[in-house]
Amino acid sequence: MVQIKSVGVIGAGQMGTGIAHVTALAGYEVLLHDVSRDKIDAGVGVIEKNLSRQLVRGLIDQASMDAAMARVKPAEELQQIGVTDLAIEAATENEDVKKSIFKALAPHLGENTLLASNTSSISITRLASTTDRPERFIGLHFMNPVPLMKLVEIIRGIATDADTYETAVKFAQSLGKTTANAEDFPAFIVNRVLVPMINEAIYTLYEGVGTVESIDTAMKLGANHPMGPLELGDFIGLDTVLSIMNVLYEGLADSKYRPCPLLTKYVEAGWLGRKSGRGFYDYRGEVPVPTR
Repeated sequence: MVQIKSVGVIGAGQMGTGIAHVTALAGYEVLLHDVSRDKIDAGVGVIEKNLSRQLVRGLIDQASMDAAMARVKPAEELQQIGVTDLAIEAATENEDVKKSIFKALAPHLGENTLLASNTSSISITRLASTTDRPERFIGLHFMNPVPLMKLVEIIRGIATDADTYETAVKFAQSLGKTTANAEDFPAFIVNRVLVPMINEAIYTLYEGVGTVESIDTAMKLGANHPMGPLELGDFIGLDTVLSIMNVLYEGLADSKYRPCPLLTKYVEAGWLGRKSGRGFYDYRGEVPVPTR
């Protein structure tokens, strides 16, 4: 079994910075890569900001924060990630993008480097087939926001060997996470259940059954959900919601997974939720306001 001491994270967005954050806090050396130094630096800034929040709340002390920040190093070139013991891809939820990353990384990998994808819906078996080490490839699906959410779904591809799986479980647990094994079917467990619920809420809005406000209020107070489904869709990113629905629809060929036309329209408009300033709510003012 590989002893993991260093971790490469590819993608300095919301998920990548979260993974780098918890990994560095757990004592691992972290290399953070993205397409430009500006994006890497912005990602390091997000990590520092989120660690500071934990410090203020008394969840960590100053020494832990300083040590974690010292372990996070920028990697401007993708090839630098090849020296790590575990490389985790956390790029956008697009299969072609993910495959191109693994193909570009392949010539630079150490003999024993393990590969992982943080994909929330795409086949681990297909992604692994583009590499030279499908037996050393696994899905590590962290939940968003990574520092707060306790679960990591662990997904084996058809070729993933037992040592890789056991190492991945041990690694995730060393971060203070609880693991759940999921089989390699579209969207795995959490998003197989969660995202169609969000899509159904959008259909409920589309068909005029309720307003944005009434749907979210009904699910928060009637089903005890901490966040309404439309608010949650905005938080996840409506482009990601649409991508997962398309993976489910195409992968399972079942009409119940057809993306709502209103979801498609919002994504086409660039109204992706919190990250773009507008989704089912408008976030550009002091208080979010429903857009429908």
